[in-house]
Amino acid sequence: MTTSLPQIGLADLAPLLPFLVLCGGGLLLVLIDALVRGRPGFPWAPITALLPIGALVAYAARWDHMTGVTKTFGPMYIEDAFGGAVGVLVCIATLLAVGLSGSYLDKVGRSRGEYYALLTFSASGVVLFVSTTELLSLFLGLELLSIPVYVLSGYLRKDPKSLEAGMKYFLLGAFSSAVFLFGGALIYVASGTTNLVAALQKVPGDPLAQLGFIVLLSGFLFKAATVPFHMWTPDVYQGAPTAVTAFMATAVKAAAFGALARVLFAGTSVGQLIPVSDMLWWIAVLTMTVGNLAALTQSNVKRMLAYSSIAHAGYLLIGLVVYSGTGDPDALSGVLYYLLAYTLMNIGAFGVVIAWGEKGREHLEIPDFAGLGWKSPALGLAMLVFMVSLAGIPPTAGFFGKYFIFRNAVQNGYTGLIIIAVLNSAMSVYYYLRVLVALYMQKPVREINLGRPQVVGLVVAVCAVLVFWVGFAPNSFLPGVPAIVDWVQGAEIVGR
Repeated sequence: MTTSLPQIGLADLAPLLPFLVLCGGGLLLVLIDALVRGRPGFPWAPITALLPIGALVAYAARWDHMTGVTKTFGPMYIEDAFGGAVGVLVCIATLLAVGLSGSYLDKVGRSRGEYYALLTFSASGVVLFVSTTELLSLFLGLELLSIPVYVLSGYLRKDPKSLEAGMKYFLLGAFSSAVFLFGGALIYVASGTTNLVAALQKVPGDPLAQLGFIVLLSGFLFKAATVPFHMWTPDVYQGAPTAVTAFMATAVKAAAFGALARVLFAGTSVGQLIPVSDMLWWIAVLTMTVGNLAALTQSNVKRMLAYSSIAHAGYLLIGLVVYSGTGDPDALSGVLYYLLAYTLMNIGAFGVVIAWGEKGREHLEIPDFAGLGWKSPALGLAMLVFMVSLAGIPPTAGFFGKYFIFRNAVQNGYTGLIIIAVLNSAMSVYYYLRVLVALYMQKPVREINLGRPQVVGLVVAVCAVLVFWVGFAPNSFLPGVPAIVDWVQGAEIVGR
């Protein structure tokens, strides 16, 4: 008896278009790099920017198909509204990170094609990671997004801190991946399937599956930089190239929360397996508190933003606490909105750090920013916007991001959690104000030649405008985004 393989046509690959554009584009960049290696002034950034733009076009072309669920190769790749929304966010973050990278690499003298190829490969891994409930695809996406970032973290080979960041992230990340794979193996042994949604529905109350899901959950939380899996974050963020740090703080975090949210789409089956909402409640409290307390003592801006990102992961977890406990789709809307706001204000803040640096040297200590508001009013104003938004002060995007998540949590009975979150948010104002005091109330400690910020200045300006636009008009910013949020709520999402 013979078995025929299923016929796969181009139409079957259409849902994979965003992934194929990014992954295939990365391979093309490697080929181009082999052909033009050593050619000075090659326009790597503009060429690479075409790839996330192409992926955005692919998402737009498939938009109407995402109101339902399209599965490619079984559940290996799922096209739906949620994956599309997170994928669009990641493409935006990648595009902005590419804009920062061009100016940054020119300053450090390390503009190479492999850098942009690795960045694009990582973005393709994020798209896969948030678009599947198949354990094997999840692991493949996790490794595809992680391995390039390990290399990029240590990209500045002559900088000991960059090498330390790359090695530390690689060792801890490899351990995290092994733990993730072990958790998946336990779930497979307990259920007999690698489809996570089907597995969770098969084995409610099974001790082996409970252990497997807890172990698997730790892999997601490592990428999200939550307590107690956060220890790598400040050293890696500080040592990695600043443009890479901006990408890690936004796209990689969106991947972690997007994939975790998709697992929680399995609905009551997760809650029957383990008390996931209660677990995330405590992790959220510890994450926001530890992140803010540690940030209070930092004098290095990148380390401060690293601990700040840990605290923001705690705020984002509140939305998942509510969603896993109640199934309220408004909680998911708050997470999507917050991820967008967080992406804009973080990439903008790291962009100011890049623009403030000189050729071959960055200025990363808070006193180094003394007088920036007067030396460069535009950069100073942009940093003011980002710090105010990160602190959650109205009428910025950061305020409304917290407001939507906090309001929904209170409406669902999580008042105690929100009291802790508000106190943490108030605490964070102190260390953000330290940067603003340096910008406008301290005299410069040295003369710095800014030069022309060029593309990085454009990225910073776009982020600053959008942070304010989102804040002033949260229901009408960026045509289509509110409709996307409503659409994600109403669309059919696998496992929900």
